[in-house]
Amino acid sequence: MASIFTRIINGEIPCHKIAEDENYFAFLDISPLALGHTLVIPKQEVDYIFDLEDDVLSGLNIFAKRVAKAVEKAIVCKRIGVAVIGIEVPHTHIHLVPLNNIGDLNFANPKLEVASEELAAIADKIRANFK
Repeated sequence: MASIFTRIINGEIPCHKIAEDENYFAFLDISPLALGHTLVIPKQEVDYIFDLEDDVLSGLNIFAKRVAKAVEKAIVCKRIGVAVIGIEVPHTHIHLVPLNNIGDLNFANPKLEVASEELAAIADKIRANFK
């Protein structure tokens, strides 16, 4: 059965898409740690990041860098934090989280409840900065 992320890529589940190319996809987390929290995934469904082929892993990181630069321009923050946990969804994904302090990247923190309209506006701002 396809992962929830594969279903998002295939358009079966809506998302606030940030960027896409032939191999990678980025979209806003709907339960973010911070506004602008973005997930970056390979289109190829592989559960564990270190099971990706080297070229897919390197391409994922390069794509994530481009997305992170766009998030950083759109969201006021000191840095973009990067986390790979890989427990909650069996599809490799990188979390890009706008940070102002080290505690902002704590996944035990309560998630924000953000209206879909606000997420759409944030996605628009990030997309406008994606190169």
